[in-house]
Amino acid sequence: MEGGVSFWPALMLSSILGWAVASSLFDLTRRVRALTQPWVTRRVLADTPSILRVQRFHHGFLDNMFSVLSCGVSVPFYTGFLPILFWSGHSKLARQMTLLMAFCDYMGNSIKDVVSAPRPSCPPVRRVTATEDEKENAMEYGLPSSHCLNTVCLLGYMLHYVLAHYPQRDGIDIAIWFGLVFLFVMLIGVGRVYLGMHSLIDVVAGISFGLVIFAFWLMVHGYVDEFIISGQNVTYFWASLSLLLSFAYPNPELPTPSFEYHTAFNGVAFGIVTGIQQTYLHYHHDNVPRIFSPQLPVAVFLGRVLVGIPTILIVKFCSKAIAKWLLPIVCNTLGIPIVSSCYVPTLKGSDSKDKSDGKQSGYLQKLVTLFPQKAYDVDTGIRFLQYAGLAWSVVDLVPSLFSHLNL
Repeated sequence: MEGGVSFWPALMLSSILGWAVASSLFDLTRRVRALTQPWVTRRVLADTPSILRVQRFHHGFLDNMFSVLSCGVSVPFYTGFLPILFWSGHSKLARQMTLLMAFCDYMGNSIKDVVSAPRPSCPPVRRVTATEDEKENAMEYGLPSSHCLNTVCLLGYMLHYVLAHYPQRDGIDIAIWFGLVFLFVMLIGVGRVYLGMHSLIDVVAGISFGLVIFAFWLMVHGYVDEFIISGQNVTYFWASLSLLLSFAYPNPELPTPSFEYHTAFNGVAFGIVTGIQQTYLHYHHDNVPRIFSPQLPVAVFLGRVLVGIPTILIVKFCSKAIAKWLLPIVCNTLGIPIVSSCYVPTLKGSDSKDKSDGKQSGYLQKLVTLFPQKAYDVDTGIRFLQYAGLAWSVVDLVPSLFSHLNL
């Protein structure tokens, strides 16, 4: 629909808003948790002997191997891998994987925080956390295993992309590819149990939810891509979607880092969509040069990486600094009470509502009173803008630099 929002985006926004309102009015998160948490907790306890049997094969080599495999399918890895995929000329694959990763991250972490089921108890289970990322993962709830869910979806989509764009393969090649993906998923699942990060029920749930999300994504990814590159009011829609998803996110039983991860990748998705929508015809159409082609040899690609990585890191730093300065001013102007758990020291443990002297006037200030009058963590907005700026630079600013530098 010209100049407006088409049917399915409007339906999506309405559905998310309806869910958020219904969940708040009827306390749906607590009701679902009351039904699922006891059963999952019993399964986690029942799986403990199986985990201990797996860990009897403890060896330093296995510790390192499964830790490396886990890092290779973690959110930080994909955060570094996806920009390189964009710059290699595979823009469609990169943007689809970015959006799929954001979708997986939101759905997986939402389920975690709704169920709020524990990870295997340590001790007696031995938990191996070789990186800071793994230590933060251990602070989240257990079911489902995000590593398994993400591996099923992202490797599955990569396989789908390869088979769709390079169909000249015989049955043996296809069987080998499917076998390798299956083997890798199994290794990730076994590794999560071996490392003491998940029980069997977490792994099975991660794979199962991953298959459902992957099947759903195959049905809608074409429509999503078409909307991003040629739709109307795409940026406004995605900004509204990001805001509604934040309000619709379930409250966990106890605080976890899951919402922070969602906010970061939500910002990444917004930045990618905004940048692609503006520069698709310049840098991201189907005929852009791809790595190993005469137009994009390996040496030129390495030059892109050497220019691109420092640039996006600088943009990330600047985006964070600007957001830390600007967001508190905007919130105080609108009369929105805020605190900061990390980024703004002057707001730690304070409530900016006191600074507004109780003055609530003007349309915008009356509008914000429709939301629950609690102190919102401004770090959420800062984190969102920080990663949105980084992602925008990956698909807009950095490709324009490549163009000027003939890379």
